[in-house]
Amino acid sequence: MDYLGVEAAVGRKGLRLVLTGGVPGPWGEAAKNVLFTKKIPFVPVRQAPGAEDAKLVEWTRQSSAPVAMFEDERPRSGWAEIVFLAERLAPTPPLVPADPADRALMLGLLHELAGEHGLGWSRRLMMFSRSAKPDAARQRGSMPWKYGLEDPVAVERSARRVDEILGMLAGQLARQRETDREFLVGNSLSALDLYWAAFATIVAPMPAELCPMPDFLRPLYDLTSWPDARPVDEALLAHRDVIYRDHLVLPVDF
Repeated sequence: MDYLGVEAAVGRKGLRLVLTGGVPGPWGEAAKNVLFTKKIPFVPVRQAPGAEDAKLVEWTRQSSAPVAMFEDERPRSGWAEIVFLAERLAPTPPLVPADPADRALMLGLLHELAGEHGLGWSRRLMMFSRSAKPDAARQRGSMPWKYGLEDPVAVERSARRVDEILGMLAGQLARQRETDREFLVGNSLSALDLYWAAFATIVAPMPAELCPMPDFLRPLYDLTSWPDARPVDEALLAHRDVIYRDHLVLPVDF
């Protein structure tokens, strides 16, 4: 993927998406999945992993990614902000269900994937507890600090949260299949399917030819490398593969 630097991106019109270069970060890949599905053009802007960039913070009010910057509007860094911006810019195909019950269910499950203490958050805590330096949680602005590595209760329960969320998603998919529905919520593709496809990377990475990543990262992402971790439900992984096959593009380009 060809990235612009921050200085070049600030003066551009249209949609610019700040992404972490060189790694398939689940939040960034999920945002890209949504924009790709809606055929919304954007300019990728590089954010270096773990680096503090004063110009990026001045522009986006964030030191991390993803952040969507549309024209001169406010920065949007939360998963819900990005999804609803995409819905506004390209209403078709809709990725947020019109039915209120399905909409609430999808947004709740999306929070369990991408929100605070959700799947991505809990996996990050698991990774930092294994790989971070002892004082990393006290380093203001560091990723371990942002995710609350200093909270021993959150760290202790992070693996259990991952298991709970994966089990909940597997149950939701099974209920959908019982009524001959092929997607995670409702009768059509939603943002939840696209986010699951991206977030599956941090529990069961696809082969290197489909999703290349730095060598050090694959065992951290792979849930089977963690003691006592349950394998990811095969139906969920099959669903990820179908979403990439029918709606996205492989190999993952970051």
